Amino acid sequence: MNTHDTPQPHVILAGDPDSPASRFVAAMTSGDSQALDHAYEDDAVLVPVPGCPVTGPDRLAANRHLQSFGLPIQASPRHVYVAGDIALLIVDWSMRGTARDGSAVDLSGTATDVVRRGADGRWRYVIDNPHGTA
Repeated sequence: MNTHDTPQPHVILAGDPDSPASRFVAAMTSGDSQALDHAYEDDAVLVPVPGCPVTGPDRLAANRHLQSFGLPIQASPRHVYVAGDIALLIVDWSMRGTARDGSAVDLSGTATDVVRRGADGRWRYVIDNPHGTA
């Protein structure tokens, strides 16, 4: 038997309101930077600019910058691969509209994210790379 023909177990998180992408969208749209930071593990990494990972206060500042636009973010998980309490998410996202300062915003990409399910059952970001492979 060819191993490529064997169905592989997976969990689809996309429709779950407690999924990491859904929680991120809700927190980002709320404008509450602390709520957004709770979608991450304490030492999680965000890559706001390709090749420039940040964590801690710099991660919080990068997300606050996006929230300052006052625009909703759209996120559609394309693939979710789960191995135990770790998952790889491939997520198409966009943020478009007119920011609070009147400037036009047109951001989008395909994120490559790693999340981990904590002891409380919640998925939190370990690595948030909104630029995917860039």
